[in-house]
Amino acid sequence: MASVSGTTGPVRLLIADDDALVRSGLKMIFGGVPDIEVVGEVADGAEVVGAVGTLSPRVVLMDIRMPRMDGIEATVRARSLPDPPEMLILTTFQADETVLRALRAGASGFLLKATPPAQIVTAVLAVAAGEPVLSPSVTRSLITYVAGSGADDRRARARQTLSLLTDREREVAYAVGQGRSNAEICAELFMGMPTVKAHVSRILVKLGLNNRVQIALLANDATI
Repeated sequence: MASVSGTTGPVRLLIADDDALVRSGLKMIFGGVPDIEVVGEVADGAEVVGAVGTLSPRVVLMDIRMPRMDGIEATVRARSLPDPPEMLILTTFQADETVLRALRAGASGFLLKATPPAQIVTAVLAVAAGEPVLSPSVTRSLITYVAGSGADDRRARARQTLSLLTDREREVAYAVGQGRSNAEICAELFMGMPTVKAHVSRILVKLGLNNRVQIALLANDATI
């Protein structure tokens, strides 16, 4: 069957967590989900890159606090690989700066381990389909943090970066920052879907970004 990721078969999932009980619990959750296949598990961030190369997961569900290499550094390294997986952070650790670092590193989502199992499943499927995911409590904290200290410097840097884009590309970037889907951008900016997708791809390449989350963070920094 076709999965939400657009590939044939279920979403291939790699679990990275240093707690064996957490890994077992997550495998039980996904065991009854036909659209998701757990292809492997690792207990340390340093093992993530090798496992990605061997197992070719579509999504990595990863803790932040792990021995040797944390989840943020593992995210950076995994996202630098050819055809990288989507990275979904699942952790007990909710600090505003840590959330922002994870998203800037290339993570497509950030959930707390207290998130109900059904929502974790939905989040994996969403990031596999290219949709960013943040739990409500994380979103509230992030909005507060982004609007806080250092906002002037971030705004100046973001606007300078966005100046590298064409006017039309900036319009698309700001629409992504407002949480618009490609279909909504089509309607709002009177573009065809191939044009919107092409603009998003060019934005990622021009600015050296990994995903729509990073476009959104940049656009929001420019408007704070």
